[in-house]
Amino acid sequence: MKTINDFNFKDKKTIIRVDFNVPLNDQFEVTDVTRIQSAKPTIAKILADGGSCVLMSHLGRPKGKQEEFSLKHIVSKVAEILGTEVKFVDDCIGDAVKEAVDNLNSGEVLLLENLRFYGEEKSGDVDFAEQLAAWGDIYVNDAFGTAHRAHASTTIIAQFFEDKKCFGQLLAREIESIDKVLNNSEKPVLAILGGAKVSSKITVIENILDKVDHLIVGGGMTFTFIKAQGGSVGDSICEDDKMELALEILEKAKAKNVEVHIPVDVVAADAFANDANTQVLDVTEIPDGWQGLDAGPKSLAKFDEVVNACKTILWNGPLGVFEMETFSKGTIALGHSIENATKNGAFSLVGGGDSVAAVKQFGFADKVSYVSTGGGAMLESLEGKSLPGIEAILN
Repeated sequence: MKTINDFNFKDKKTIIRVDFNVPLNDQFEVTDVTRIQSAKPTIAKILADGGSCVLMSHLGRPKGKQEEFSLKHIVSKVAEILGTEVKFVDDCIGDAVKEAVDNLNSGEVLLLENLRFYGEEKSGDVDFAEQLAAWGDIYVNDAFGTAHRAHASTTIIAQFFEDKKCFGQLLAREIESIDKVLNNSEKPVLAILGGAKVSSKITVIENILDKVDHLIVGGGMTFTFIKAQGGSVGDSICEDDKMELALEILEKAKAKNVEVHIPVDVVAADAFANDANTQVLDVTEIPDGWQGLDAGPKSLAKFDEVVNACKTILWNGPLGVFEMETFSKGTIALGHSIENATKNGAFSLVGGGDSVAAVKQFGFADKVSYVSTGGGAMLESLEGKSLPGIEAILN
């Protein structure tokens, strides 16, 4: 696996695919700088070598050229985080870009306009990719969040660089972290899968049953498993059409000696609201008019034991509706359990949109081993799929 550490970038122009698809508020200010900060080590190494950086990214889902999706809005924030001036050009192909790239000196950074202002980016157009390739001597992909897309800037462009292409530090760490969980893990291995639906996690569960010793099922998925086994789930979220599938998963897990841990009690509410009436109930005895919205105290004690007995931990999905304070306690308690296991030498990887949001919100981001930056890419990796953005560099 070639990374930026295999190259000296002195006097080289490097075109880097970064993931600066960051959230903006109504004043077009960046409200979460994680993705920009994550790209900094790669950019810093290239500049320190005496090279220059041409940065390309998408932002949002524009329909053609739309002012609100212009990357000009983030230039000052990128410059602040990198600690250096960032030049900007309001296109990503064409004469204006050629002039800006030609005038770029060693140690300088240029940010191109939103790639998705061109439909050719998402369609993986070869001519468009070739035009982007003209801006660099070396191609670096450091955008894990888009590695599962065969877009022009993430995949197709790589063919124009033969042996002058590599992974940035962020993407290399993502690959290593997922590989550590799936292929090179220290046992016992635990996967914690939360979220609302079994259907959205089924391929992940099927792929990881061969790799794990323990599986904690949490969140809304819990109730499909409970109802399938004859429990009463009241008004809790439940995929009735996936109950047979839940039973099959339990059978497969048993056959592979994987211990499955499902909540035994829940914090139930009489409405989906932060100020609803609540009570702790046995997970199999939720009456009509009540719905489970968080894991209960007995479940959390049980999960804490399992987490702290494991050496490799993957966390994908919260245990409850953590966005509401009343139902955030399970997710927070799980975070503390994983923090403690990590302190004691376990490797912990957190990935998938909601669990990443939770660890940031509750201050666990620097208390686990690694927080993945890619939602969809992370899920597809866990499903065992090869990602085109990664394959393009390896091939």
